[in-house]
Amino acid sequence: MHAPRNPGQAYRRIEFDARVAGASPRELVLVCYDQLGEALGRAVRANQRGDNQGKSEALTRALSAIAALQMGIDPGAPLSVALRQFYAGARQTLLGTVLNFDADALTRLGGDVAEVRHALAGGD
Repeated sequence: MHAPRNPGQAYRRIEFDARVAGASPRELVLVCYDQLGEALGRAVRANQRGDNQGKSEALTRALSAIAALQMGIDPGAPLSVALRQFYAGARQTLLGTVLNFDADALTRLGGDVAEVRHALAGGD
């Protein structure tokens, strides 16, 4: 594992590790949604600053969150087909943005992610 580059990154990593360590399966899904939403926002902001490394790191983080969500789908769950479709579309949007950055598409995806996360959290 690489050492964080700055104290803020170290703090975020410790906070993330603590949140994951004590999480239930449902809470882990919400953590993945949080990570995905945050990564999408970071990618857009990094692009605005011309920070290609930051943008790449954020897109990689977003793809990792989607992969984790895809792996966690319960095949017997009533929404499993819809979730598979949603995650596949999100992944496709991200991969398309790697080659041709589209801040509007990422912003729309971020809104969709926030909406699904809100529904899964029971409206909290």
